[in-house]
Amino acid sequence: MLVNLKEILDIAKEKNIAVGCFNAPNIASLRAVVRAAEKTNQPVVITHAQIHEEKGICTMEEIISAVLWYAKNAKVPICVHLDHGTDINYIKRGLELGFTSVMYDGSELPLEENIANTKQVVGMAKAYGASVEAELGSMGARRGGFGGAVTASDDDKRVSIYTEPNVAARFLEETGIDALACAFGTAHGFYNDTPRLDFERVSALSEALNGLPIVMHGGSGVSEADYKKVIKRGVRKINYYTYMAKAGAEAVSDKKYTQFHDVLLDAEKAMEENVISAIKVFANLI
Repeated sequence: MLVNLKEILDIAKEKNIAVGCFNAPNIASLRAVVRAAEKTNQPVVITHAQIHEEKGICTMEEIISAVLWYAKNAKVPICVHLDHGTDINYIKRGLELGFTSVMYDGSELPLEENIANTKQVVGMAKAYGASVEAELGSMGARRGGFGGAVTASDDDKRVSIYTEPNVAARFLEETGIDALACAFGTAHGFYNDTPRLDFERVSALSEALNGLPIVMHGGSGVSEADYKKVIKRGVRKINYYTYMAKAGAEAVSDKKYTQFHDVLLDAEKAMEENVISAIKVFANLI
């Protein structure tokens, strides 16, 4: 069932859970996410990030038809999301292709420019019935980048660019977004140490945003207990990909294959199992 992000987040708010947002840059990862969602009977967000194209993984034109087909035919609600778009024209292309949600990432820009550009994206998205996510603060590797190690000590160096509740409240008021990705101690990529999350900041952000869904990027490496703490405080969407992709790679790394499709099938199964585990934590099923 194809829905937009706001519809998905309304479900999450009602149940006091978080919805998993999973990258699907190929058919194997796409099938893994959809099957995991159906087996757990939980809604999910399937995302394509602009950086997929920069890294030569795939273009949104190449993957969108398959993503939309799986979403429309799934037994659970699925949002098709364009993630970490930094180019407004790129986002417009995504809306024209059928993405039901887009993220404008102006977090590296001055605040006024981020607000102005986000307002423009919100205006465009309304014409398509699509939702808009934005970002304030810094979460380490930019725009959903893959790889790269982050240590817990790095958090201390980035406190000054964590999301400030008063700025977040102003941002919401001036843009009319549907969700806000906030920086409170996570980062994209692998962790060398356990990430340290600022739980009080999450609570303050939720209050300042008057319950607007908070998005957690850089979810890999976070403990089950810490996931549950931030969900309780208002996180309603969790972006998760690094450890899912790692599970797929590890499943095939020590095997010898004679045909490539067997590699994909084994990786897909491992990713599906990893996504099931993540969904169960986000949806408070364990």
